[in-house]
Amino acid sequence: MRDIAVEYAGAAVAVRGDLRDAHRAVLDALRRPGAWFTGAERIAIAAESRLAPRCALCRARKQSLSPEHARGEHERTRAGADLSASVIEVAHRVRTDSGRLTRSWFERAIASGIAEGPYVEVVGIATLLAGIDYFCRALGAPPLPLPEPLPGAPSRREPAGLRSGIAWVPLLAPEDASGPEADLYDAAPMIPNIARALSSVPDHVRLLQRATRSHYVALSDLGDPMKGRAIDRVQIELVAARVSAINECFY
Repeated sequence: MRDIAVEYAGAAVAVRGDLRDAHRAVLDALRRPGAWFTGAERIAIAAESRLAPRCALCRARKQSLSPEHARGEHERTRAGADLSASVIEVAHRVRTDSGRLTRSWFERAIASGIAEGPYVEVVGIATLLAGIDYFCRALGAPPLPLPEPLPGAPSRREPAGLRSGIAWVPLLAPEDASGPEADLYDAAPMIPNIARALSSVPDHVRLLQRATRSHYVALSDLGDPMKGRAIDRVQIELVAARVSAINECFY
């Protein structure tokens, strides 16, 4: 993992070691085979999500009163040439217009050929990378380079105990997390649904928690209003709420 560069060129402030380690862990995970995609496909999906803000169709949709008004095809990276249209659509829309995703859009994506498990994996790749990219942008640094993919086949494994009907995709409740997933929720006393959103791809949940511990607070500390960092918890939540509003977060 140490072969992955995490240098923030031009940043005017020092970056803590735990943040560097979290970013390195995300990039290392993206280059490896996942549940439904190879390492090469996962890096291609990551590259597509980075391209999305410059994609002409995505820009037209973002500027439209309804994203359904704009028509056309997404621009693609060379790496994404072999990805399916449904994977490209999810990677682009999640990155550029997540605040206006609807159940009908999700159902069309599934009907177009991407199953629920792969859908969750694409969402996880796009969102985990977006967190790193926005961090770099806030520092005035260019995005960290994507690593070369590693060989291997996806596991094609779904965890036992997934429940449907709670959200658009099946979720794994804490009381149902057993076997390889017994440690999934960090023994936290309160598990909000947003922490379960990627649970059909458990490694994404682990990776999200790794990033969250450094950028925010640990899941196990989520219910403790006294748990802060360099700023106190009230200040943390004020910043988080403001950023969420600007980004049109569903929650």
